[in-house]
This record gives sequence, structure tokens and C-alpha cells, in this order.
Amino acid sequence: MKRISRELWKTMLVMIFCCGFMSSHAYADDKVDLKAIPDWSIMWGDPPGGLEGVIAASSNHWIKVINGESSPKKPKEVSSAWIRLQLPSHIPKDYGIYIEGIHTQNLWVYIGDRLVRETEFNFPYDKQRSLFPIGSEDGGKDVYLKLETKMDRLGIHSAIKLDNYTSLMQTFVFQDLPDIILGCVFLFMAVMIPIGSFFLRKVQFISWVLISVLNLTLGTIFITYSAFMYANFTNYGGLYIALFDISLAVFLPTLTYYFEKIFDDGKYNLIRWFRKFQVMYSFSLITFMLVNLLNDYRFSKVYSFFSVNVLGIIMISQFILMIGFSLKFVRKGNKEAVIFSSCFFLLAFMSTLDLIYYFASSQNYKFFFWKWGVVGFIIAIIVVLGRRFAINQEHMINYSKELEFYNHQLQLSDKMEMISSLAASVAHEVRNPLQVTRGFLQLIAARTDDKNKEYMGIAIEELDRASVIITDFLTFAKPQLDDLVDLNVSKEINQIEGIIVPLATLHGGRITVSVPNDLYLRGNASKLKQVLINIIKNSIEAFQVDGQIHIWAYAKQEKVYIHIKDNGEGIEPAQLIKLGEPYYSTKTKGTGLGLMITFRIIEAMQGHIEFQSQRYIGTEVILCFPSIAVK
Repeated sequence: MKRISRELWKTMLVMIFCCGFMSSHAYADDKVDLKAIPDWSIMWGDPPGGLEGVIAASSNHWIKVINGESSPKKPKEVSSAWIRLQLPSHIPKDYGIYIEGIHTQNLWVYIGDRLVRETEFNFPYDKQRSLFPIGSEDGGKDVYLKLETKMDRLGIHSAIKLDNYTSLMQTFVFQDLPDIILGCVFLFMAVMIPIGSFFLRKVQFISWVLISVLNLTLGTIFITYSAFMYANFTNYGGLYIALFDISLAVFLPTLTYYFEKIFDDGKYNLIRWFRKFQVMYSFSLITFMLVNLLNDYRFSKVYSFFSVNVLGIIMISQFILMIGFSLKFVRKGNKEAVIFSSCFFLLAFMSTLDLIYYFASSQNYKFFFWKWGVVGFIIAIIVVLGRRFAINQEHMINYSKELEFYNHQLQLSDKMEMISSLAASVAHEVRNPLQVTRGFLQLIAARTDDKNKEYMGIAIEELDRASVIITDFLTFAKPQLDDLVDLNVSKEINQIEGIIVPLATLHGGRITVSVPNDLYLRGNASKLKQVLINIIKNSIEAFQVDGQIHIWAYAKQEKVYIHIKDNGEGIEPAQLIKLGEPYYSTKTKGTGLGLMITFRIIEAMQGHIEFQSQRYIGTEVILCFPSIAVK
């Protein structure tokens, strides 16, 4: 999944770079010599006689327009117009004329009386562009363009460019290529994202499917928005318009649903209600579109009102709603909302620039910046979803670790409870018979010979050993901490030095102690000494060559820390986790009761024990107890 996501990012960035390059290249080609055709003329209506009538028309019927300016506004009752322009007397070889913006459904181009281009749109779309070659033999001739439409706009709203045909062809091709490439990138992502999300959980899968639908609809919008598709694939123009409207109708409620899933998740009724309203309106709009299509666009004006005016108001309301809730989530510290809001404002800013240029150019400007705002917005959506996915994964990992930890603690608790019950039962049922048996053995040993006395002594020693084990069981079942006093850590450690130092020396090692005199904790002196002796004894038994044990203590954040560190053979990580479990010991003849008792005593004193060990390097035991202040 991560690998697919990285490949998508790389592909998208490369495509965006290429689009930016080709876009800048296309706009660089706009610099052509406009002085070659200083002006042109327009005549409203279609005079009798067709082209011959147009050629014979007097100059009073023509309205002069400076090249680069837009046509005058079309009169309401007019549905056709003629454009006339005169070519220079000297035209180089391989030249052409390119008109980027023509508002018309049907277009015929004549050079003199020769028809050189014919384009008819049998669908409600009036954005055309025209490129046709001219030769040196056409120098000084008039070029006529006949325009017909059933829509509200008619005329030319761009410069008429005269230049080398190859250069104009590059401009013609590259003009809308960034839109098509971006659309293909979005479509590619729409296909790849579901493939990479088959193994996700249902909640995560829904979010990724929403991203896929957003990319699918945006890709379709980008491609079908391009005038290049209508100019070169005229037979499919009606299909392109239908796909554009369907994609826009699906995109808006999907965006709201995505916003609801990521940030709201059903908490706010307003967002959920608005999304349901959008779904119903989009369904109604698509149904109306199909009815209009089946009736040969008979209801185009009514449909245009609902698909442009009303839908525009719904879009504005949707954006205001999303921005408002985004700012609310930003105030709550939601980082995803910060990313979403920033890129949404970027989209709004880019769209505002387009609107400024649009109105500044008498509403003949072709929207451009909004596309890159959409790209940034989609990237933000994917980043937000990826971040949410990463957070969910982290939560799942942490939950698994916590579940494993609590499961281990529960098993350990069950074992402890079982051992405690067993220890109490053994102490009650076995200890007294053992003491009676030991007494009788002592009486019999006093009346027997020396050889039998030796056997009796061995039996008594084994009974004493069993008694010690039972005593350990009792201590584990219920540590006797009734006599709690204030303990000086340094004093308690000094008192056990007489026992542990000779033992360490006997095993060929030494002990160093560094404990200040002002550390105090509350507990039972004998039990604390038992804990320290058990731990230090384990360190001594782990000695290798030149064994060393370092004991030091300090106070930190109202806690007393006691460190016991050796350079012994160490403990494996897998064994380290099991320390303190019933009947688990790293020693060959160990029972595991010593550390069990140590853990229980430390727990009863409200303390904590931690082991840090590396194989053949040593082990460090850290004891932590609540500190007390003694006056």
C-alpha cells in the first residue's frame, strides 16, 4: 500500500511539472505579430444570396473591430453573423491563421469564395477555435467567417493571429494539453487508489473510495472542459457535455461526504442534511439532463438555469459551510483541518484571480488558475487522508501493544492469585504436620545410635528446607508489612553489607556502594533488606571473571531510585520479560520464588522494579519507591 502511494505521488508530481512546462510553452507561443491584421469587421444577420450577398454588401452593414478586441454584443433577435478580414498583400510560404476564441455553434470559413473549414456543433456548446493554412497566392484576399448559434453569445473574443503554420499548430495543440494531462492523471489515480485499498478496513476503505470518486469526477471535468476535445472530436460533443454535467453533479455531494467522514463523522446534522440535499438535487439534475438530451436539447435554457445558476448558489453555500466548519475545527487544534482549510483557501484565491481577470477582460477570459488550485486541493485531501490513515495505523499498533501488555498482566495476575491461594493452603495444611514430624524425629534421634542419628539429621534438614520453602510461600501470599516505619536507605544498605560483601568476595568479586544519607522511604526494614539481598545475591551468582556490583541511589521528582548494576553474564530479552512470573528462573536449580517474593514486597511498598540487561555485559536493576521528607 505504501509503495503504491509513493508511486502515485511521483507520477502526479511529474505530470504536474510537465503540465506547467507545456502550459508556459503554450503561452510563450502567444507572442505573434498582431500588426499583420490590424482590424476586421462584423456584420449581424445573414443577407440574401449567402456569400455573394455578403461580398456585395455595402460598408454600412459592417462594424469595424480592432484586432485583439472582442466583438460587439449580439443583438437578441440575431442568430448569425459574418466576419470579414483582409489578408496582407505579401504572405510568406507555410503561413496560417489561428483564432483562439470564437463564440458560435456552427462555423464556415471562406478565403475569397473558397470554403476551407466547416464545423457544426449539434449540441449546446459555443466555444470554438479555428486554425487553417493560407498560401502566398492568398495575399490580399478577404477571409469570411459565417457564425450561427442558438445560444446567447456570438462573435470573436480573441486576437486573430497570423504566423507560421507550424508555430500556430503548436499553440493550437498545447493550448489545452495541460487540462487533458491533468485529467488523465486524476483518472489514473482514480483507478489505482481502489486497487491499493482492497485490504483496508471498511471505514478506511470508504474514505479511499471517496478519494477515488473525487479524482474520477475531476479528471472527467478537466478533460471535458477542454475546447480541444470538441474541436477535434466533434461527433462526441454531446457525450462530453453530459459527462461534464454528471461529473460535476457527483463531485459536489462526494466532496461534502468526504468532509463529513474525515472531520465531522455524523456529529453535525447540518452537514449531513446538506449532503442529502445535494444528493437529491444532483439526482434530479442528472434526470433532467437526460430528458433534455432525449428531446434534442429542447429544454436547454431551463436546464441551464438549474445547472448553472442554481447549482452555482449551491456550490457557494457548500464552500461557505465547509470553510466555516474547517475554521471551527482549526480552533480546536485539528491539524487535518489546518491543511484542508489552507488548500481550500488556495483554491478560493486562485478562483478569485480568475474572476478578476474574467471581469477585467470583458468576460472573455478563459479560466486557468482554478485548475492549479484544484490540484493543490486534491493533494491536500490525499495528504489529510494519508495522515488520518497513518494515525489510525499508529492507534492500532498502540492498541495491540496495550492489549498484549494487559493480557500478559491478566495472565500474571491469574497465576499470582492461584499461587497465593495455594500458598495459604499449603501453609495451613502442611506446615503444622511438618513441625510435629520434625519434633518426633528429634526425639527418636536422641534414643538411637550414631548411624541412625546421621540419617535423622538429614531428614530434619530436609524438613527444615521444606519449612523455609513454605515460609517463602507465606511471604509471597501475604507480605507482612504491618510495621511500616521511616527507613534511611543508606543505613539499611550498610546493615546488609556485612552479609553481601563477604559473599561477593567468596565468589571473586567486589561491591561498591554510593548512597547519600538523606534518602528516606516508608516501608518494612526486614522486607526491604530481603529484597536487596535477593537482588544482590542474584547478581553475585551471575559473576564472571572480575565480578563487580555497583549500588547507588538518588532522589528525583519525589521518588527514591536505587540502582544495582553488575557486569555478569546478563539475561536474554526473551527471558527478561518473564522475570517475576511464577516458577520461572534463569538458574538451573532455581524455583523462581525469590523474585516472585521480591516483586510482591516491592508492590506492597508501592514501589516499582525495572530490569535492564545485555547478554555477557551485565544487568541493572532499578528500584523506585515514594520518597518521604524527614525533619
